[in-house]
Amino acid sequence: MLKLLIEKELKEIIGSPKFIMMFAISSILILLTFYVGGINYKKNIAQHEAAKLENLRSMEGIKDWRLIEHNIYLPPSILASLVNGISNDIGRNVDMYGRGEIRPHGSVYNENPVYAAFRFLDLTFLFQIVLSLFSILFTYNAVNGEKESGTLRLVFSNSIPRGKYILGKILGSYAALSIPLIIPFLLGCLVLSVLGIQLKGSEWFRLALIINAGILFMGVFITLSVFISSVSRRSANSFLLLLVIWIFVILVIPRAAVLISGRFIDVPPIDELNNKKNAYNRELAETVLNKLKTFKADGNEDLFAQFEKYMEEVNDDKDEKMNSFGSKLDEERKNRQNVQSDLSLTLARISPAAQFSLASSIIAGTSLTLSQEFLSQAKNYQNVFKTFQQEKSGGSSGGGMKMIMVNEGDEPPDIDPTELPEFVYKEANLDSIIVASLGDFGLLIIYTFIFFAGAYMAFRRFDLR
Repeated sequence: MLKLLIEKELKEIIGSPKFIMMFAISSILILLTFYVGGINYKKNIAQHEAAKLENLRSMEGIKDWRLIEHNIYLPPSILASLVNGISNDIGRNVDMYGRGEIRPHGSVYNENPVYAAFRFLDLTFLFQIVLSLFSILFTYNAVNGEKESGTLRLVFSNSIPRGKYILGKILGSYAALSIPLIIPFLLGCLVLSVLGIQLKGSEWFRLALIINAGILFMGVFITLSVFISSVSRRSANSFLLLLVIWIFVILVIPRAAVLISGRFIDVPPIDELNNKKNAYNRELAETVLNKLKTFKADGNEDLFAQFEKYMEEVNDDKDEKMNSFGSKLDEERKNRQNVQSDLSLTLARISPAAQFSLASSIIAGTSLTLSQEFLSQAKNYQNVFKTFQQEKSGGSSGGGMKMIMVNEGDEPPDIDPTELPEFVYKEANLDSIIVASLGDFGLLIIYTFIFFAGAYMAFRRFDLR
């Protein structure tokens, strides 16, 4: 009996003219999403490689490693092009020095403001806005629509358990709306191959997880629609109610969560911290100058070498104090920001849309942790870069005044920029990504079961007449 109910629902949905239109629109948008994502990824790769080459070219003709202007870059990712997350909002470049504070800069939206106005077409937008609405359009009248047409009484002229009827409705609708989408998604993957983009095995798996999360998100709206259709007498009323719920779930709740958390948890502005750091840095700079005035040379060694060594020691002491002061300020701000972020995400997770958005961005590597992880790895690289400079030149760049002596007639050779240690950004491993996204996957499943249970309980009391 359940099989017949599922087949009936499949035939009704797939055989309807609006399904053909929905499937055509969805297919075009899915293929366009993969095409645009692939084109953007190739463009970003070309820009990334050009920036790295320009970085090396800018060092040509320099005689001392302490005089270079070195930059490191967050590399593009194909999954980030398909699920943008915050990847276009954060700084992707870091001016690298051997000492001192480093800060990412140069976001995509900063360089191309028009993208910030209209954003990119990605899988998150596709599932959250388009496919969730289509799920509502096909299931808002799943129960009360059949009562209005008179088919519900005809169906129950046979002895059919109400639980099986609701289960058949949900499974049939879920299969009819999700299984056909596998075709355009597979064609989208083929588009990436045609564009010459080769994904690694882990990337294919993560992409499959993102699509599964989206289909699970559609399932939440399918079960919700069947539930609302079971408690509402008229299909027009259920559609209006579902539209209001959709607006709150997609647009209102996630934004309200951010506003509420910002209202209750105060985080000091970054400019305020920078002003404190700059003021303290000026104090330390004056201290360094005073120490340099007290320098006394030992006649047994080269004067310049002694002074350079003394300056390096003074700067190291200044850096240690500055790093300690800056780290304390950053840690205090980070702790408050984490509390604010945790409250915001907790409130936002009331919405299944936020659950899907967070799960997909975690899997794609474009979640809120991307900025922190890039800065953390940049700071680790700074230690490697500082050691390299000290080995090559006896000192490091950044941190204030430098004295470099060049003897006439004995000019040193040009540096070789290709000797620089390479910055390699390491993404989170697959196991940690899966663990981090399990909570949001679980919440989507819980919502699905809650709405299914609600639909079952409501239909038990539904008047079939």
